[in-house]
Amino acid sequence: MGDKLIAGEFDPSGRRRQRVRLRQCLDGLGRLLADKRFDRPKNLMGLEIELNLAGADGLPRMMNAEVLERIGSHDFQTELGQCNLEVNIVPHRLRGRVLDQLSEELRTGLSYADRKAREVSSEIVMIGILPTLAADDLGSTSLSYDDRYKLLNEQMLAARGEDFLIDIEGRERFTYASASIAPEAACTSVQLHLQVTPARFADAWNAAQAVAAVQIAIGANSPFVFGHEAWRESRPPLFLQATDVRPPEIAAQGARPRTWFGERWIGSAYELFEENLRYFPPLLSTGEDEDPLRVLDEGGVPELQELALHNGTIYRWNRPVYDVVDGVPHLRVENRVLPAGPTVTDVIANAAFYYGLVRALAEESRPVWSRLPFAAAAANFDAACRHGIDAVLQWPKSGRSASLARTSAVRLVREELLPLAASGLDSWGVEPADRDRYLGVIEERCKLRVNGASWQTATYHRALAGGLDRDAALAAMTRRYCALMRTDAPVHTWPTDLSG
Repeated sequence: MGDKLIAGEFDPSGRRRQRVRLRQCLDGLGRLLADKRFDRPKNLMGLEIELNLAGADGLPRMMNAEVLERIGSHDFQTELGQCNLEVNIVPHRLRGRVLDQLSEELRTGLSYADRKAREVSSEIVMIGILPTLAADDLGSTSLSYDDRYKLLNEQMLAARGEDFLIDIEGRERFTYASASIAPEAACTSVQLHLQVTPARFADAWNAAQAVAAVQIAIGANSPFVFGHEAWRESRPPLFLQATDVRPPEIAAQGARPRTWFGERWIGSAYELFEENLRYFPPLLSTGEDEDPLRVLDEGGVPELQELALHNGTIYRWNRPVYDVVDGVPHLRVENRVLPAGPTVTDVIANAAFYYGLVRALAEESRPVWSRLPFAAAAANFDAACRHGIDAVLQWPKSGRSASLARTSAVRLVREELLPLAASGLDSWGVEPADRDRYLGVIEERCKLRVNGASWQTATYHRALAGGLDRDAALAAMTRRYCALMRTDAPVHTWPTDLSG
């Protein structure tokens, strides 16, 4: 699809034509959702991880083209910035020893990629935001050599009509005006895919939204933004501002940002795609002229590429995905909440917790979203991003009470959500040994109140106390992070000293 992209049409008649094409796609999706041609559930999950490149000094390396040439595998692809890569793991069935299998495949693939990167004096780093990245590292010239990124950058900047303003106030405040979307490249994430039937999509998406804050709280790994200590998980505010094409006066009128948590629980996948069309003007086009209804009338399955492309320029933290594989359509929930890293073991533990918890919550007779106001879920997400593993969240009280209780994220996870996640993994058919090993990592994080973000900040402050200045402390902490990441020992076991 990337080779066919063309700019969105910003003149009024061009906009109308694009919206007509998107409306036709939406009508085709609505009709398709009503029939029986969707793929039957195979308990399939998928995994993508965005990666950083750094040198032995801990500083970013803008050389993904050279590294990818060395790797020579379609499993690894470019991402927005020249300091980024992405690795894609083939879909797996959620059953048996799938978690250990995923762990082994990731370790093998990342180890190989790291060896190849070292041939050109670079290293693979799994981390939410590379602490040594400076704002000046990410401008339009640092975008990957791919026309789709250049085109997206041009269209988003044209839509905004002025520089993107980055203004994040956490433990320190950072402000910066960017003439491109390149600061988005600082944010690297883990994306968890779950294939579901149309009938089950809403339950799975609502469950994923409800637990997004908990995922952030226990998995935060991005406490620094361009050398400044910000939120415990700083990707969401940075990503939101780096992609915010709304001019300030339009934002003040209540227009939604393209990076969006959402504003309500849903009853079907169609509602999300319809919102995307209603609230967000298209930026790009595939140039395809498919007539989805005619394709359906002729017994075929429409690709809906215009809809899929538009959907891909709206950055929901839980995104609906329509796809066609071997002529059969399917739906996925794409969970985009988690930062990358710290280790493969931590990534798989986060995945186990998510897949188990979503399965259990989606099957409850009285689902949590019927008792948790959506505004509370959104507030939880914000609190978790700000405070990480120390966050206090709102959650429905047990029993038949309709009231909410404020509870620490770690207590909520240990007392209520970990047992649910274990039950969900049992329902998937995951082996108990895998279940216990990876959920045990989550439990230990909660016991010790240690995740990637808390380790980074503790180690950084220890380096400062030892006499290093800010830049040297960040570089030393990053080098130590990289060394410990390669041991694959989960982050809650890492020492916070810089020796070793």
